[in-house]
Amino acid sequence: MKGYHTKWTVPDEHRESPEYVEAGTRIALGQAVYDRRTVLGISQAELATRAGTTQTVISRLEGGAVTPTLPLLHRLASALEGELDLKITGTSLRAEFPLAS
Repeated sequence: MKGYHTKWTVPDEHRESPEYVEAGTRIALGQAVYDRRTVLGISQAELATRAGTTQTVISRLEGGAVTPTLPLLHRLASALEGELDLKITGTSLRAEFPLAS
């Protein structure tokens, strides 16, 4: 038996909707935070302490369920010991913590 969503695809018209683009933005940012946090070897709780927020906020952020404020992004960059690079266009967002040189 195959899984329910094994052949599920997103129709093109959905990909262009503002809600879809916003969700993709949140997911990209959450993935960048998760990737950097795991490289540093710290827990969500430790990151929350460093960034002056709660573990729940970090969990929701990494899962793409919350849109962070600019002050939180600033605190996260500091807490994650790096720079957060964002490239925002009308239809996409790229978020990453570049490797320190």
